[in-house]
Amino acid sequence: MSDAPELAVTGSTGHLGGMVAGLLAQAGSEQRLLVRDAARAPELEGAIPFVTTYADAERAKASLAGAKTLFMVSAAEAEDRLQQHYTFVDAAAAAGVQHVVYTSFFGAAPDCTFTLGRDHFATEERIKASGMAYTFLRDNFYLDFLPLLAGEDGVIRGPAGDGVMAAVARADIARSAVTVLRSPALHEGQTYDLTGPEDISLARGAELLTAGTGRTITFHNETLAEAYASRASYGAPPWQVDAWVSTYTAIAAGELAGPTSAVHELTGREPLSLEQFLAESHTL
Repeated sequence: MSDAPELAVTGSTGHLGGMVAGLLAQAGSEQRLLVRDAARAPELEGAIPFVTTYADAERAKASLAGAKTLFMVSAAEAEDRLQQHYTFVDAAAAAGVQHVVYTSFFGAAPDCTFTLGRDHFATEERIKASGMAYTFLRDNFYLDFLPLLAGEDGVIRGPAGDGVMAAVARADIARSAVTVLRSPALHEGQTYDLTGPEDISLARGAELLTAGTGRTITFHNETLAEAYASRASYGAPPWQVDAWVSTYTAIAAGELAGPTSAVHELTGREPLSLEQFLAESHTL
């Protein structure tokens, strides 16, 4: 596979990976798109699909043979996601990948409140131990998700209290990733905390959503017991409910607070605020 592009991109059939692949193509970067279904891969100039999955070590290794830089989007939420990550990271190292750019989570730590953030930290550690060079993009909560938090009644429910978060637009994450992927050696060993321009509470977020969408949105601060009870009807497994609820308790604990300058440093532009994001969304 010596003639295949040396840059490998995962997640191109999803939101973030799709944005990154599109921006790379616009910039003239050739890439191999690692996808589960070649028919779903975006058709981009200089992009070649390779069928693989994170959990299939042999196929992943074959798909990455000859690749030097890997953009690794965290896998879809699943009970065995961390094991999938480990398998894929090990396959990448075995294939000779030199540099991994991984989308992690803001405040990732072995004991962080957001349960899935612990998996991100463990994945970072696996990458560090692999011997490959790395860059970690620790994304804050996505601004893109905020409008989706409100139920049909327009109420955002969760035990977030008065906590604030420096939520970031997915587009700013994509632009930051492309900067790193086009010159990976400049960012070797770096961890970037990618945030929006300001801290906002969910109560403030509800006000901005109301103003920006024309839909009346409010925030109801649930107790922990209420949070678990209100999500029981979905029939989701316990690990997933814990992840949902801990999204809010992480905000309450202050673990998603603190805007950084990383997006500006990487992209040369200020990150989008919630108001700007909503305005852009409505003009698309």
